[in-house]
Amino acid sequence: MTLKAKMVVDKDFKISDVDSRIYGSFIEHLGRAVYGGVYEPDHPLADENGFRKDVIELVKELDVPIIRYPGGNFVSGYNWEDGVGPVGERPRRLDLAWRTTETNELGTNEFVDWTKKVKSEVMMAVNLGTRGIDEARNLVEYCNHPGGTYYSDLRKQHGYKDPHKIKTWCLGNEMDGPWQIGHKTAEEYGRLAVETAKAMKWVDPTIELVTCGSSSSSMATFPEWEATTLEHTYEAADYISLHQYYGNRNDDSASYLAKSLDMDHFIKTVISTCDYIKAKKRSKKTMYLSFDEWNVWYHSNEADKKVEPWSIAPPQLEDVYNFEDALLVGSMLMTMLKHSDRVKMACMAQLVNVIAPIMTDTKGGAWKQTIFYPYQHVSMYGRGIALQPVISSPKYDSKEFTDVPYLDSIAVHNPEKEELTIFALNRSLEDSLTLECDVRSFSDYQIIEHTVLENENLKAVNTLEKQAVIPHNRGKAVLEGGNIIAPLTKHSWNVIRLGLKK
Repeated sequence: MTLKAKMVVDKDFKISDVDSRIYGSFIEHLGRAVYGGVYEPDHPLADENGFRKDVIELVKELDVPIIRYPGGNFVSGYNWEDGVGPVGERPRRLDLAWRTTETNELGTNEFVDWTKKVKSEVMMAVNLGTRGIDEARNLVEYCNHPGGTYYSDLRKQHGYKDPHKIKTWCLGNEMDGPWQIGHKTAEEYGRLAVETAKAMKWVDPTIELVTCGSSSSSMATFPEWEATTLEHTYEAADYISLHQYYGNRNDDSASYLAKSLDMDHFIKTVISTCDYIKAKKRSKKTMYLSFDEWNVWYHSNEADKKVEPWSIAPPQLEDVYNFEDALLVGSMLMTMLKHSDRVKMACMAQLVNVIAPIMTDTKGGAWKQTIFYPYQHVSMYGRGIALQPVISSPKYDSKEFTDVPYLDSIAVHNPEKEELTIFALNRSLEDSLTLECDVRSFSDYQIIEHTVLENENLKAVNTLEKQAVIPHNRGKAVLEGGNIIAPLTKHSWNVIRLGLKK
């Protein structure tokens, strides 16, 4: 059986310009993300700074514009001063968040160096768990003040004459979570966050700030947490954060591939809450969203229970992703594009080894997990103007969701490159789907390529030795009379690119 779906894409149906920072990522001092991931001085491919060159090249392929650091749960017990200055003098600390030992070999300055190598910027998080206003304002001074003060001159003593000019800062991490070091009520966090924001912006008025939203849409305090904290932070912060992870613990693939509908509802609820506070405060300011933790995370849960406490950089949260995980990741990326008028930043958590698109072997090389590919496709071709498609698709019901469209799709127009890209997911587990897409407003365009990520086995994985899940460009989309006819194979991810006729 072949399903049929119709879609209209018009260049005037604009959602928003896409902020490229929606394709950001995240590196936390957790597991092998830092040590054994980005930094491994004893590795044969390490550069003069100890950074793995194979990892750098893979990150460059993803074109990641911003990277959140140093956490995550880790930041709520982190003293940033431990990670600057001569490496040999840095203390080892117990990391209570992940029950490991932190060596502090890599810290703020080294991470800034690394982000430059991968052509990215830093989204810096401050500790509002065990610390607060003083630590935050001092870190901004250390990173961004030109000189002539204690902390800016300390940076110079550490070998960094010019300020780092870090623009984006997170006011803590997941402070609504009881698992968080220094967990706070909404009222407590709101007061601390606004006072911290005030001091940070007094040090550097050019920075932008992200206030903590809920740790997931399933939190008992959601969305009251947003409403209460924004009463304090609405005028001081520029963004509010969202975090969400999904898994397929019940092996229900039909429901799993529909979980982006839950993500969509989460985003809409946060937007509604922000706009309620805007109305309540009679504010002219619009609060934007930073979805600065998102991904699939469930494969490694059992293995993590066996980690030896207080180890140094043990394997933790090392999910081995399969093909269906890649399909959901593509759908999650499209969901954020559909809300690109409000979601301006996002961070796939994380980037290397820890629930990551890139994995490394301490004895060998690095490789691309299945989720690498949709992330790369949308980062490469999802820049420009997000367009609102008009979709007519057959639907299905699963155990968790009703009225799930078989077709999930979004289009992005890049006027500078004179390209139109249609991202499309066929959620059907059994049937191919024929997509008819009206693109008559792009009458002078032609199809460049139709890339497909497909596999008969939803549980297929990639390893260093074998890449079982890789995209190909043998898709069969054709353009006739202003209409694309594209066969989408069952449970497949598709990227249909059009360009101006030369």
